[in-house]
Amino acid sequence: MRRTVSDIRSMKTEGKKISMLTAYDASMARLLESCGVVDMFLVGDSLGMVMLGYDSTVPVTMEEMLHHAKAVRRGAPDAFIVGDMPFGAYQTSARDAVFNGMRFMKEAGCDAVKLEGGLVMCGVVRALVDAGISVMAHIGLTPQTAGQLGGYKVQGKGLDAARRLLAEARGLEEAGAFAVVMECIPSGLAQVISRGISIPTIGIGAGVHCDGQVLVTHDLLGMFDKFIPKFVKKFSNLSPIIKRSIEEYGAEVKAGSFPGPEHGFADQGDYSQLLNE
Repeated sequence: MRRTVSDIRSMKTEGKKISMLTAYDASMARLLESCGVVDMFLVGDSLGMVMLGYDSTVPVTMEEMLHHAKAVRRGAPDAFIVGDMPFGAYQTSARDAVFNGMRFMKEAGCDAVKLEGGLVMCGVVRALVDAGISVMAHIGLTPQTAGQLGGYKVQGKGLDAARRLLAEARGLEEAGAFAVVMECIPSGLAQVISRGISIPTIGIGAGVHCDGQVLVTHDLLGMFDKFIPKFVKKFSNLSPIIKRSIEEYGAEVKAGSFPGPEHGFADQGDYSQLLNE
């Protein structure tokens, strides 16, 4: 049975750790769902780099996000799916945010949306929630606006910066967010924020004290090696295995050893006579 926002929030109350992974297509979503250990699937705008070859998440469009979110829903019909609002889909106005949030729900079958930003986004979060759209917030390192933050760096260093992040988390909770992703912040600060709000905190590069964790699935599988963040643990290293398999396939095709007789279908007659007809 598909989890609900209430289920996710209850996991914090009950002291149960929350697991979230990215999914961008039906086949990966099907695999994740079959494992039965992933509480939430994130159709992240990281697909821009992982799947589409962009240099950042900024170029990703709503149409691209919806295309992938639909595929994930088809692959995992019972999963709790969060659709990542791409850059430009919610910053322009609360009206635009609600319209695009509804598209994630109506067209892609998502259960919630995620957006980046702190106190400045509280009004947008409130408008989405008022419209019946569940919202996961995202603070700390926000990749869509990483340039304004000085690049991909740890956030929340120093007491003033830490106070600001705590205030953002509390503001987003008050605005109605059901959970908040905290990216690249000190572990001690993540612990303070997790204790200071009642909604679940989902860490990515935020240490052990968060209520849950999220990673890009391709990172933990060792399938994306263009850039590997410090906080990633490779649970597998599939890239060399995949490359070796492809190289063996190419070599066997060129040598004529694949396909073999066992890979074909039995003849149903003498087809050579067709050439004489």
